[in-house]
Formats: sequence, structure tokens, C-alpha cells
Amino acid sequence: MKLYVTRHGQTQWNQNNLVCGVSDIELNEKGIGQARRLTSDLKEYSIDGIYSSPLIRARQTAEIISKELGVPVIIDQRLFEQNYGIYEGTIRGTEEFLKLKKQFAYTGAENESLFHIAQRVYNFLDDIKEKSRDKNVLFVTHGGICRVINTYFNSMTNEEFLKFNHPNCSLMVFDL
Repeated sequence: MKLYVTRHGQTQWNQNNLVCGVSDIELNEKGIGQARRLTSDLKEYSIDGIYSSPLIRARQTAEIISKELGVPVIIDQRLFEQNYGIYEGTIRGTEEFLKLKKQFAYTGAENESLFHIAQRVYNFLDDIKEKSRDKNVLFVTHGGICRVINTYFNSMTNEEFLKFNHPNCSLMVFDL
């Protein structure tokens, strides 16, 4: 079984380098174009199922892909992006936000801890592995979730984890 993982297309908040976790922001024109290009690339793979985060930017990306590939989209809450609490909508590179990202168990900023994210994403991956043994599936999700999915398959130091950035509509491929 192959697992294909992509991050949604670009949003205005991505373009403006703003923290975008649970804020429900639509794709911008560039993001729509990225989703269409990714769809073209995905035609060479045999995708049996598409799972998407319920947030609109991921759903829009998944729907563009689904329409062209003829594969229905299944919405799953476990692909929801991390809640960054009080940092939602702030500039991504601020010292305060970068400090929050290094505190894996911290929830004092009304945020969801990284440990909670890892638990729900790892459980989802285990479920998919069991349910879709001989199928190829695509996850359409978010940057933070892509980072956690990568750790399921690849060992990373804390520093590597913090620096990991999965570009909009690029593809990671894993054997599951």
C-alpha cells in the first residue's frame, strides 16, 4: 500500500506568512492552480481513496483532485490542523510563536499540544493501515499534520522536526 500525502494549496494567509491552524481560510488563485497541477501529477498514480481535513482549504484541494480522478473524498477530523490558540493569524516568524512550537506538551496559549496531534494522527495512520491494506490512499491535509506524518515513517531530531516544512501541494510518498 502506498500513502500519498499533500498539503493543501496556498491561501492568502500562507502568502502573508501568517499562522493558520484551525482558522478556516479558502484557497487563493495560486492555491487553486497548485491543486490543479498536483492533480495532473497524480494521474500517473493509482489512487483508490482520498481523505481530507474538514478545513475548507484542504477540502477545496481534495475536491479539485477528486473531480479529476473520479475518486470520492472522505472527510476525517483527525487530519485537522493543529490549533495554535492565541497565535492564529499572527506573523509566523515571531519569537513568541517559535517558542510555542518548541514546547511539545504545552497548552497554555489556548493551543493544542503537539503530543495530542501526534496521538490522533498516529491513530489515524494505524486505522488506515488496517482498513486499506491493499489500496493506495491520498491524504490532503496541513503543514503541521504533514510534519507529524513524516515522523511516523522517519526518525527526526527535535531541530529537524521544527525546521521541517512541506510546501503547498507537494507530494510525500510512503509505503504503509
